[in-house]
Amino acid sequence: MSIRTTNEELQLAGLAHGSAGTPIAAPGVASGLSEPRAGLIEDQPRGAGAGAAIGIAAPARLSSLDTLESEAIHIIREVVAEFERPALLFSGGKDSVVMLHLATKAFWPGKVPFPVLHVDTGHNFPEVIEFRDRTVERLGLRLVVGSVQEFIDSGELAERADGTRNPLQTVPLLDAISSNRFDAVFGGGRRDEDKARAKERILSLRDEFGQWDPRNQRPELWNLYNGRHTVGQHVRAFPISNWTELDVWRYIERENIDLPGLYYAHEREVFARDGMWRAVGDVSQPRPDEQVITKTVRYRTVGDMSCTGAVESDAATVRDVVIEVAASTITERGATRADDRISEAAMEDRKKDGYF
Repeated sequence: MSIRTTNEELQLAGLAHGSAGTPIAAPGVASGLSEPRAGLIEDQPRGAGAGAAIGIAAPARLSSLDTLESEAIHIIREVVAEFERPALLFSGGKDSVVMLHLATKAFWPGKVPFPVLHVDTGHNFPEVIEFRDRTVERLGLRLVVGSVQEFIDSGELAERADGTRNPLQTVPLLDAISSNRFDAVFGGGRRDEDKARAKERILSLRDEFGQWDPRNQRPELWNLYNGRHTVGQHVRAFPISNWTELDVWRYIERENIDLPGLYYAHEREVFARDGMWRAVGDVSQPRPDEQVITKTVRYRTVGDMSCTGAVESDAATVRDVVIEVAASTITERGATRADDRISEAAMEDRKKDGYF
């Protein structure tokens, strides 16, 4: 059976002739050379096509991490192109650290073209705050801090009976967004963390009050993101929404990303409460019937000391953590966050009010 090849196909293959009778070389194939450039396909089986047989470069197949990274960087660049005053939420936790790393790659060799925002509850782990400040200084970023304590001192917020301040972050967050006129805010939320985050779009519109309506979300077909908003509204952007906890840790390992030490196994004084190991600290004290013991633990997620539990672990390196997470059957928030156990819909209720 004969195969007729058109001139257009020959041009693509690098065999067609120009007006002067000279061969037109395809990209990656030097005209007049019998050997293809290194990395091109050779010795194709019969039926693979004329172009492949003579050395046309095969399309590179990205790894899963490369695909996720490419998608995230694309989203970051799209948001910066569409919006006037973006910011990135940066707490010093692993997801926000990965987000900032992606942002530096997106605009390298230039600087990250937007500030970072942190809502400080006053109950953060000291080593995480130290890491946050060190990272901001190293990258030469502008840090905007919203303080829960300032709102408590002014009487606009009141301490909760359970002592945790994580649910109190919403008001300072919305105030920081409004006062700085941020029209887009990057967050490190992922769909595998919680069912409320699972159904939120990558670009999530918030109304004039910062609230999210899960029944009024925009379609995101073919990686097209609609950032339209009116005055007073803003958009939350989640570039790593499609990542899993395991993806995050594999990426941290591949990119050699630095993290606060509490993500790795260390000895700490803890006490058991609500099925979790709570750290002993100024804002996290045991009750009279709760025994303090020293255990080797690490943290899968970092929130307030008053509501974040540790897990028993000997994972002292990134490779150890990757292996541990691969075997886990429960998400990090489900395993270690007391603020997500307030009710079955705790996360969704907070997101509707303006939380991330």
